[in-house]
Amino acid sequence: MLKNDVLSILKSNKGKYISGQDLCDKLNVSRTAVWKCINELKSDGYIIDSKHKSGYILMEEPDVINYTEISPHLKTDFIGRNYLYFDTISSTNDYAKEIASDSPDGTTVVAEEQTSGRGRIGRQWLSYKKQGIWMSIILKPDIAPNDAVKLTQVAAVSLVGAIRETTNLTSYIKWPNDIIVNGKKACGILTEMNGEIDKINFIVVGIGVNVNVVSFPVDLQNKATSLFIEASEKIDRKLLTASILNNFEKYYRTFLDEGFFSIRNLCKEYSLTLEKDVKVIMNNKEYVGQAIDIDDDGNLIVMFKNGEKKAITSGEVSIRGIADYV
Repeated sequence: MLKNDVLSILKSNKGKYISGQDLCDKLNVSRTAVWKCINELKSDGYIIDSKHKSGYILMEEPDVINYTEISPHLKTDFIGRNYLYFDTISSTNDYAKEIASDSPDGTTVVAEEQTSGRGRIGRQWLSYKKQGIWMSIILKPDIAPNDAVKLTQVAAVSLVGAIRETTNLTSYIKWPNDIIVNGKKACGILTEMNGEIDKINFIVVGIGVNVNVVSFPVDLQNKATSLFIEASEKIDRKLLTASILNNFEKYYRTFLDEGFFSIRNLCKEYSLTLEKDVKVIMNNKEYVGQAIDIDDDGNLIVMFKNGEKKAITSGEVSIRGIADYV
């Protein structure tokens, strides 16, 4: 895309002017085309100064997470290399599912805002514009359909790793799909599969991160938080977006090559759910027990008060702490 090429040249020459003619020569386009791209970049929020006989200089970059901004920090081979960026979208997961059949493995859909974001069990997910990371990754693994659910936990350990790499915060996993910082939910994961009895067509792993959200509605204030609120400083969304994708590819490959074993160990290490009394909601009934393990299939093992152990699958229950959200 010509606009991205112009931006890349401006970024590589940051701090000095580059003439319009040099841009034309490097890109083999007309001055009119360069001028149009410069205006588009200004509309996107880039502060670009122009001076007669000197050319253009990039003065300031906006807080956006398009491919041009995150690619310098991206170390992946295929995750996020086909990167579809939107200013506003209804739902990254819904769009990813629409295009998945014709998209390469690792295609990533990213938006600055979702108007109909959602979490598990159809819950609404508030996706504030340019205050979070709202993304969906399309995967086409050669695994059994029953193993698809484990990718939620691959994503969970990836998020914990990325948050630790790019912030001063420590985060944990509330089994199976919530990332918790200081007792409140900062990130959520929604994994959806399209397949047959013995074959996966594609999997979409949706990730929502409350990065620089300043405040939440009253009904969510005891449950939800953002990295900004917990760190008391603005978080670089570009670095965090790239780190999530880098970590995801690393752990996804580990899962495909070595199985769930090492992912399971990390899930246990990062878990806030294990060794706690939990309320298990199944079929509109509540049962209290203690979470004692995560098994080889990614299920939560709960010991109930009557001594019965049960493997809880993420699709059939809601897990809550006894005293609070976690």
